[in-house]
Amino acid sequence: MDSILVTGNGPLSGQIPIAGAKNACLALMPATLLSEEPLTLTNAPRLSDIRTMTALLQSLGAEVTSLQNGQVLAMSSHDLNNHVADYDIVRKMRASNLVLGPMLARLGHAVVSLPGGCAIGARPMDLHIHGLEALGAEIELRDGYLHAKAPRGLKGAVVDFSFASVGATENVLMAATLAKGTTVLNNAAREPEIVDLASCLRKMGARIEGDGTSVITIEGVDRLHGATHPVVADRIELGTYMLAPAIAGGEVECLGGRLELVGSFVEKLDEAGISVTETEHGLKVRRRGDVIRAVDVTTEPFPGFPTDLQAQMMALLCTAEGTSVLEERIFENRFMHAPELMRMGAQIEVQGGTARVNGVEQLKGAPVMATDLRASVSLILAGLAAEGETVVSRVYHLDRGYEHVETKLQAVGAKIERIQGA
Repeated sequence: MDSILVTGNGPLSGQIPIAGAKNACLALMPATLLSEEPLTLTNAPRLSDIRTMTALLQSLGAEVTSLQNGQVLAMSSHDLNNHVADYDIVRKMRASNLVLGPMLARLGHAVVSLPGGCAIGARPMDLHIHGLEALGAEIELRDGYLHAKAPRGLKGAVVDFSFASVGATENVLMAATLAKGTTVLNNAAREPEIVDLASCLRKMGARIEGDGTSVITIEGVDRLHGATHPVVADRIELGTYMLAPAIAGGEVECLGGRLELVGSFVEKLDEAGISVTETEHGLKVRRRGDVIRAVDVTTEPFPGFPTDLQAQMMALLCTAEGTSVLEERIFENRFMHAPELMRMGAQIEVQGGTARVNGVEQLKGAPVMATDLRASVSLILAGLAAEGETVVSRVYHLDRGYEHVETKLQAVGAKIERIQGA
């Protein structure tokens, strides 16, 4: 099993290109199931999760071809021959559940295994089921599979989400594009990935308004056609690499970054004493002084502070002057990185969904273990500023969400390498 060796090596300098968004691409790929015509995605990230979604779509009969070194995905679902999303594939990644809505809308039936992914909380399917049932679907859970059918077809309806779930919004949004009549999604998620999906669906002929707000309206159409669509930049990868010079010092330009993708995150960086400026090609990040200031962070649905940047922000605050309080409101059990940071000398107290971080002058390298995707990269970031060597094990989590992390950090002066496992 591979591990990552990081040695604290001083300030960073240079440019890091930001890939297409994993979470956007994983929602865009199932949209191919809605049409018989080809859907092509450009700026696709080259990640293991994308390969998992590729395998899932192919198992359903879709054609998926990777072009231009994996940055272009050419897909076609003209001949779907299977409506069962099998456990062996779905268990690897939660986003696999996003085939449910499109298959139900296109075929009128679907059988989808309950999903897997990072162990950061229950993340149940109840909101997905609630939304699809409102459109007329009949869904039953048997033997770990959701058996869904729409014998009379899907029909437009008003769907009130009790929580602004990204996945449920995406699933019901895709299904509603082929439903008869008008669907209104209240308390819809507002993330950029939702806007990107809606933009792609409109290119395919869908009638959608209000994406980016909490109320999305969809007027169903009889069929969707093919399209070509670029995947939006990954705001989580962007935020992660913005933290590299914040933690290690120096100045780094994140190519392709946009302020509107990370507004609330940038506000917290500013409070901590980190300067972020827009450039012609992206965002440039550097410390304003020698001291990082403590800040309080509460994770919230977009446009609030992203839960997927909480672990990385904690790594920064480990050496801040003062005490920071991080409150996790999205997922339970998402402070598993805290004990690993403590192995590096961090002072952290966790009580339920709240973590208190008392800043220390210096972290020290140590052997640590990645517990989930974002936790893995938070430990790498901490290692950039730690004294000595940090070895991060179980980095298979890392490869699900970051492409060529060692290469990108090496390019700006980090001393980091992958150690091949047995």
